[in-house]
Amino acid sequence: MNPREIRVSAGVVTDAAGRALLVRKSGTRLFMNPGGKPEPGENPAETLVRELHEELGLSVTAASLHPLGVFRTAAANEPGHDVIADAFRLEIDPADAAPRAEIAEARWITAEDAAQTPLAPLCVVLLPLVWGAVYRP
Repeated sequence: MNPREIRVSAGVVTDAAGRALLVRKSGTRLFMNPGGKPEPGENPAETLVRELHEELGLSVTAASLHPLGVFRTAAANEPGHDVIADAFRLEIDPADAAPRAEIAEARWITAEDAAQTPLAPLCVVLLPLVWGAVYRP
């Protein structure tokens, strides 16, 4: 892998109302999809299961994740780098998620909220998969 590429797993986490859950890490301003970098030996789904637990206290299984594909964008917090994300969709009850570890804020947003929310480049690619034609970045 190119050293300017960062491989991650990303969750497109939604609720029954169609809102998307985004997180903001401490010391940053952009909201992003929950997820992160793999530990040695993890596959992409295992990475996301672990990251959702660490970041939001969620207990999910790999079987509950629906693969969306692999996406490449500019990295949000590492200038000059690209992020390559294995993305998965998951629906949860909002009461089950709370910010933990390096997460300073978790925010449920609608397509209308997105225009006023500072978004990481990957969100701009993944959110249309949730909202379709309703969302125009």
